[in-house]
Amino acid sequence: MAVVRRGRTSSVLSSVPLQILFYVNGIYYIFYFLATLAMIVYKSQVFSYPDDFLAPDLALLFIMAILEVLRLYLGSKGNLTEEEAPLGLSLVITVGSVILSAYFLVWQTYVLKADVIINAVLLFTYGLESVLKVIAIAAFVS
Repeated sequence: MAVVRRGRTSSVLSSVPLQILFYVNGIYYIFYFLATLAMIVYKSQVFSYPDDFLAPDLALLFIMAILEVLRLYLGSKGNLTEEEAPLGLSLVITVGSVILSAYFLVWQTYVLKADVIINAVLLFTYGLESVLKVIAIAAFVS
């Protein structure tokens, strides 16, 4: 959409699909966090969950939640203000979130089928979001 003012052309470069994905991913992450927390509690009650691994798993889940809030805030801010820096920082934080999601998918003490499903969906949204972020950054720079 171009707006003409006194001979200048201004266009909106923000990505609507990316903004929608930020919103959907925020809602999904709330579900992901609560489901993963419930599964960790379930595994600690039903299985012989080593005490040495329970605290690190919970700590990593809470670190992931903090990273997710920061990632979504910076990504949304960068997209709406059409600035590369917050969106790029969000892209860097996404790498940390992907590593933590991979931990919960592969290296967690016990991995249930539900863990695999919810982490696969989360990794898919991270991948789609990353592609849209790169496209948005390219549009902002040019």
